[in-house]
Amino acid sequence: MIVREAPSALKLFFVMQGSVVPKIIGRIIGVALLTVTVLLLDRYVVTLPHISIAAMGIFGVALSLFLGFRNNAAYDRWWEARKLWGAMIADMRNLGRHMCVFVGKGEDREQILSYAVAFAHLHRGFLRGVEVKADIVGWVGEGKAQAMIAHTNPADAALRSIADKIGKLIEEGVINGFGQMTISQTLSSLALAQAGCERTFTTPLPFVYSLLVRRTTYLYCWLLLFALIEATGWFTPIFAAVVAYVFFGLQAVTNELEHPFRNVQNGLPLDAMCRTIEISVSEALNRTPPAAFTATDHVLS
Repeated sequence: MIVREAPSALKLFFVMQGSVVPKIIGRIIGVALLTVTVLLLDRYVVTLPHISIAAMGIFGVALSLFLGFRNNAAYDRWWEARKLWGAMIADMRNLGRHMCVFVGKGEDREQILSYAVAFAHLHRGFLRGVEVKADIVGWVGEGKAQAMIAHTNPADAALRSIADKIGKLIEEGVINGFGQMTISQTLSSLALAQAGCERTFTTPLPFVYSLLVRRTTYLYCWLLLFALIEATGWFTPIFAAVVAYVFFGLQAVTNELEHPFRNVQNGLPLDAMCRTIEISVSEALNRTPPAAFTATDHVLS
């Protein structure tokens, strides 16, 4: 995720970090070159058919509505994912307080909270498709880490380990009835947040809709050339390139926001949020917390 102040007016047109220009520069140049070719053919070889600029304006408004709707849908996915991870962080802190109130200091408390940290890392590993064993071995040990990873859903296995441990404490009479209900609600909230993230991860925006928007964007940029030739003359390649930047740029932005868990510049900083959980748990266990992650070159991973 990009973490930086808004650039000045002078730097605004030169900032590439977080910009979609590197991803779409080929398409922009392609549209500009195609425009030059069409313009030269129209002026010096054969008169090509011209399209009414008013008709293309109506077409452009319709395309803008499609892109705007898709942009809102993609941002909603990104923001929902951020809220779910924020809720998980809050639940982890609540779990730490529950352990102080209902379990007290000792090995049981440390084990439960260590499993909670493992849950966060394992869930991150699932969402990003990365190996997280090295991140959890220090919390749960080599054997337990390997046992969790061996499950089809390692994060859910970590939650079950917490539930099993809580169940044993209940049998031993360590946790009373109110404590059982309170801790159970927190674990249920963690499970709901996990399921919400999995839903976002496994259910992209409908492909048929994305295909429609992409095809329409290309058609518009290609047909626009024949409307701009008469209206803008030799400035046609510049206007066409700007229009291509706007529409292809919006398309690229929505493609990135649609997948909020990917390790990209505009993705969610899952590494930093897992470190926040580690810090909260370490302080709950009276340990020296690790240092918080900071942005590197304005990027927080």
